[in-house]
Amino acid sequence: MGVGLSLALAAGAHQAQASESGASLYLLGSGGPGNAVMPPLRGVFFDNELYYYKGSLSGAKQLPLGGNVVAGVDADILADFATVLWVPTTDLHGVTVGLGAALPVGNVDVDADVFLTGPRGAQVGGGVGDSATVIGDPIATAMLGWSKGNVHYQVSTMLNVPIGDYRKDELANLAFHRWALDSSFAVSWHDPKSGWDVSGKAGLTLNGENPHTDYTTGTEMHLEAAIEKTFSPRWSAGLQSYYFKQVSTDRGPGAVLGPFQGEVTGVGATAAYTFKIGHMPATLRARAFTEFNATNRMEGDSFWLGLTVPLSLKMPAAPPP
Repeated sequence: MGVGLSLALAAGAHQAQASESGASLYLLGSGGPGNAVMPPLRGVFFDNELYYYKGSLSGAKQLPLGGNVVAGVDADILADFATVLWVPTTDLHGVTVGLGAALPVGNVDVDADVFLTGPRGAQVGGGVGDSATVIGDPIATAMLGWSKGNVHYQVSTMLNVPIGDYRKDELANLAFHRWALDSSFAVSWHDPKSGWDVSGKAGLTLNGENPHTDYTTGTEMHLEAAIEKTFSPRWSAGLQSYYFKQVSTDRGPGAVLGPFQGEVTGVGATAAYTFKIGHMPATLRARAFTEFNATNRMEGDSFWLGLTVPLSLKMPAAPPP
């Protein structure tokens, strides 16, 4: 099983940062160690990510949230992201193909010191809060991977389908209520002999309009890098970083704060433990990040705990006698 599989599966998880509602389709930090390494066997794989994020937008900084404008925002998210990936072939002219789907479910808790602009332009003062346990938008994923020696390459795409539980005019949401498409390219130098892995990833996210808020989020760019050392057949650990920047402006009647282009940098650490569930190999991976230099978005900390395991594997046919 490819060491980057859990990260590829988790890439569609929603993160509480950037653009409208402080949310972006691409989950920053998902482009970690071995990100471009694809599974060596055909089969069906399952990944479950438990994700916690705590962030804030302090002072007089404002945020468009659920069709409202708020300031002094604190947000807590505890969510679970279940993903299934099907690998139908590992040799389509030397390319491995993966197709998958993800569904986020979780609790979102938002508090704002000032409620500046409500629905239909109503002006309201004072602190407000909102909390809800909701189902987010489902996400379709596809990826192609190939390798040459120890260097692995992967192109991937994610499509956000806006049919989740979107709470109109409310602060707490996991669903985006907009179409969004992310395309990424990843490279991993993965050397099993030395135990080192160096990986990088770059991508762009194109966003459609939220028809309820008349808000169209601009195009977003994400860059990631990671280095990890395997210390034994079971344990590995490393460092990760990411950089996010919105490269085009928000627009539409609902974009009352103007361009609202976001930017943030994050650094973190990761560790993985490999074991078996029955006869299947499984990987348990923990990741933690802290953010800084945020502009027009929340800044905070996140923690992930992910489990990746094959549901079924297609072993290669034995050679003829």
